[in-house]
Amino acid sequence: MVLEKYRCESKRVNVSLSGEQMRLIRKLKGTMGNSDSEIVRNILIAWFSEKNMISLNDDETE
Repeated sequence: MVLEKYRCESKRVNVSLSGEQMRLIRKLKGTMGNSDSEIVRNILIAWFSEKNMISLNDDETE
């Protein structure tokens, strides 16, 4: 599910998550990504898309 157009310029961000939040993230392994960071990134992209902050369609301009 990783969208290549959002990987152009990458920055590292450190976040602190509770044990419960990490448990939820790890339950998504294999469906939203293969690593913790990939899952968190894809959750963030999905949230941005849901809020119409970005477009996931290649034919739409942002």
